[in-house]
Amino acid sequence: MSPVKTANLSNGHLAIPPDDIIFGQSQVMSAVRQIAQQTAAVQLPLLICGETGTGKEVLANYIHRRSPRKDGPFVKISCAAIPASLLEAELFGYEQGSFTSAYSTKPGLVELADGGTLVLDNIAELDVSIQAKLLQLLQDGIFTRIGGEDELKIDTRIICITHRNLQDEIAQGRFRLDLFHRINGASLRVPELRERVEDIPAIANYLVDLFNKTFDTAAAPLSPALFRRLQQYRWPGNIRELENVLRRYVVIGNRESIAEDIARRSFAFPPTELPAHRGLPLRARTQQLVREVETQAILRVLYLNNWNRRKSAQMLSISYRALLYKIRTAGIGEYCPTRRDD
Repeated sequence: MSPVKTANLSNGHLAIPPDDIIFGQSQVMSAVRQIAQQTAAVQLPLLICGETGTGKEVLANYIHRRSPRKDGPFVKISCAAIPASLLEAELFGYEQGSFTSAYSTKPGLVELADGGTLVLDNIAELDVSIQAKLLQLLQDGIFTRIGGEDELKIDTRIICITHRNLQDEIAQGRFRLDLFHRINGASLRVPELRERVEDIPAIANYLVDLFNKTFDTAAAPLSPALFRRLQQYRWPGNIRELENVLRRYVVIGNRESIAEDIARRSFAFPPTELPAHRGLPLRARTQQLVREVETQAILRVLYLNNWNRRKSAQMLSISYRALLYKIRTAGIGEYCPTRRDD
């Protein structure tokens, strides 16, 4: 089967970032980079895990671009975006007349990825009836189109992406154990943004520059105080959530919008666990935790009072002067929106 022109079904909402933005300077991402480079060079099915919004698809693209298949197609599909009744036809194609609306033969994405890489996003959502057919493809490189009798053999590397725990899916009978072992030729976990806070300033600068070009705007660079605030927030939506915040900032062009956005999100999504602060002595760790919890409490009360500091001080049962001091020492004064305090 001859190679097919590159087909890319990714959402394409962002350009592929440079390597120093993908991996940053954090130790956890340095380990990810090493594994990604090692797995790019070998022909193995790959399983990429991690929370939603951590950049798993970007990493899959990085691996493809550094593999021997880099000149072949990069095809991506979300198993959660297409109903199970249609997904098999999208993946494996169909022959003319195989069902009512099959007016002509159509190759599936598996064929379009021949000689390249097929990325199956949200693999945990794959219907059990299709899992068996995918298992055969992974075992033998052979499949049949819907309504077809001829076996087709292709050379496609498959990368699977999931934000779910597949072991739990297996225990619930929703995912085949034998398929798990096939797709898990090698595995890679992408850490959450809160695990790599030292990378946030570089990622934020990149996104602001990118969105300025995209929307033809001239939003100002972020201040050190805003960087600190971005690093203090826990980002349950990870890089995708950071994108949303900075896109709004670039469009509105107002630094206060970031503070309001983060405060609203912090209030709506309070942290479910305390930060780790690895390597700190107990006293220093306790002091740091107290400062972070206090800063979150102050920001939430300020937000509830539309950033009126006098009303916030009354709600917090502290003096107005004490609140101003805490805002200043916490480093949040520069990005708190200016509001009348009377």
